[in-house]
This record gives sequence, C-alpha cells and structure tokens, in this order.
Amino acid sequence: MISSFRPIIENDTEILILGTMPGATSLARQEYYAYKRNHFWPIIYNLFGNETVPKLFEEKIKILLKNKVGLWDVLEYCERKGSLDIHIKNHKENDFDTLFQEFPLIKKIVFNGKESHKYFLRKFGQIQGITYYVMPSTSPANTMSFENKLKIWSEFLK
Repeated sequence: MISSFRPIIENDTEILILGTMPGATSLARQEYYAYKRNHFWPIIYNLFGNETVPKLFEEKIKILLKNKVGLWDVLEYCERKGSLDIHIKNHKENDFDTLFQEFPLIKKIVFNGKESHKYFLRKFGQIQGITYYVMPSTSPANTMSFENKLKIWSEFLK
C-alpha cells in the first residue's frame, strides 16, 4: 500500500489541482511532482510568470499559495506497481467532503490527467459551484510536447 500526501492548501485557496497518486520518486522524496522529467513545476512557473523553478520543494509551493492554488491527490492510498495510474488497484479516495467544508472558496478543480478526473468523478460526481478542468498529464509518460501542455494548462486561468 502507498499513501498520498497531505494537501497543500490555505484558507484563501480558490483553485485545487488534483493528481491521482504520487509517483515513486515523489513518494521517496515526499514531494509532489519530484520526478525531474515531470512537467508540472515548469508549467506552473510559466503560467505564473516565472520560468525559473526553485530547487527546494518549500520554495516551489510558494508560487501556488501566492496565487491561491492548492495541491492534493484524489486517492488517499492504493496498491500500485511502479508510477503509472493504470496499475492502481485497491484504492480509497481522500476526504473531499471535509476538505470542501473547510475550504469553501474553492471554485475550480484542475485535474492533472484523465485518470485523476475519472477517480474523482466516480466517487464525488459534479460538485455544484465548482468548475472542472481536465488537463493533459504532466507526466513524461504523456508524450505531448511541453509547449502544447502549457497552452492547454493555461485554460484554467482564464
């Protein structure tokens, strides 16, 4: 069994980015999107006007919180061999009912890939008052170019 991390979120969070479950490198380092070939942090830093991504995780998350963006995963725990979502089994979702009660300003959910959206939708459906955006996965397993990912990811900021 592997477990996800606690959410990165503050009281003024309006946008929540959701992955499915951290990959092997992220779990080992205890950091969201720690695998160096993952496009997540370069996309985030480009979207918010700074192309230089800091090395320290504590510095990386500052740009999210400054822009009222939170980060979490749909699944609390699961069994998975490797890092690919297609290998997930015996999963349990995180407690989003409580999260949305504690953080009522969240109006957008941005799914990092189709799998996170699939797991969330299956359990929670469409939540009234929240807009969903399904983005291409930032994983290197998704061979879409960085430029195309960045263009599509910019949609949730409009």
